[in-house]
Amino acid sequence: MKLDATTVMEKKLTIGLVLNPLAGVGGPAALKGSDGAELYKLATELGYESKVADRVSRTFEVLASCFHEFRVLTVSGAMGADLCNEISEHQPGFDFDVCVEFELESRLTEPVHTIQAAQQLVDAGVDIILFAGGDGTAINIHDALDANARQLVLGIPCGVKMHSGVFAVSPEAAGIVLQQLIEGELVGVTSREVRDIDEAALRAGTVNAQYHGEMWVPEQHRYIQAVKQGGLEVEELVLEEIAAGLVELIQLGGVYIVGAGTTTAAIMGKLNLPNTLLGIDVIDDGIVVLSDASEEALFRFLDAKMSSAGQGAATIKLLVTPIGGQGHLFGRGNQQVSPRILALIGRENLLVVATKSKLENLAQPGEQEKKGIRLLVDTGDRVFDSSLCGLIPVVTGYEDAVVCRLALD
Repeated sequence: MKLDATTVMEKKLTIGLVLNPLAGVGGPAALKGSDGAELYKLATELGYESKVADRVSRTFEVLASCFHEFRVLTVSGAMGADLCNEISEHQPGFDFDVCVEFELESRLTEPVHTIQAAQQLVDAGVDIILFAGGDGTAINIHDALDANARQLVLGIPCGVKMHSGVFAVSPEAAGIVLQQLIEGELVGVTSREVRDIDEAALRAGTVNAQYHGEMWVPEQHRYIQAVKQGGLEVEELVLEEIAAGLVELIQLGGVYIVGAGTTTAAIMGKLNLPNTLLGIDVIDDGIVVLSDASEEALFRFLDAKMSSAGQGAATIKLLVTPIGGQGHLFGRGNQQVSPRILALIGRENLLVVATKSKLENLAQPGEQEKKGIRLLVDTGDRVFDSSLCGLIPVVTGYEDAVVCRLALD
């Protein structure tokens, strides 16, 4: 996406909406599933209709009070646009655009349509893909995102059989989780299995749920106060957990740029590596090759590293923590990580780390409380900064993470 001055604005949370209009219709017809146009035709001939649009409407009813705080990108026709048009007729504040176009015969979609739609929504920069269907639809979404493991997804349960762990327990529950994301609450993220039962085998009386992969989904967390006033010992234990998980990752090799702060210092200590508390260090295959690096030194190193690697360039990760009490991720205390450095690294290679108590303390009374918990970016290049905004994962413990909004202010 080309950035210009018109893009310098606070980005709303963007939901990519994909409906499988065939989903679930085979259940009431006792067909043990709805995979394929033939089963859909058979079910409709028996007088059964798809309830997908009705169930997705129930999700958006939960979000009616915050329509102005998010926008929807969706697919033409029965895969999303028809429902969005209906919602907008009754709710003028509902903001949506159709960014994926298909010429379809009625509702007869194929898996390839779901796959292509999800891929195009990811390319459009959605924060989360909200899909409506069953296990077959979940597999299609997974196949579309296979190369983008960090993409957040959430399923609205609309199928006949839903053995995958990527669905909310109900359409309303999906709305509640989305509302938490929109309002800036701490929402946990976890990797959940995608599974599907062979429908043909099921009709023959055999249940065979096959593992297909995993996707990254939000989940509701009940957050226990991580640290009481003066609870430094608990904070240190949490830092130990964060460090333990990232040490395992860093020891696998590769290049890691380590930002300033006590949180990242705990990781370096766990690695038994020298650390610049208020500076930037670079690890290459387990060895510190740059200490307290300047912006120019960082750029020269990254440019040389990428040039020498060519097409097989190794992924370079940036390990960074927000400033406590303020929430700035970039632009305060780490100006060495300039826009051109961030552009080389890529947003998808940011590793943000923080304790939950640190994040919760960013929600101050007054205006900040209305905006929820936000991390901030202020590199001095407002146009570039806007391209970084949106949901971003934050590692908060050993195999534990939440998502936060990265915003301009």
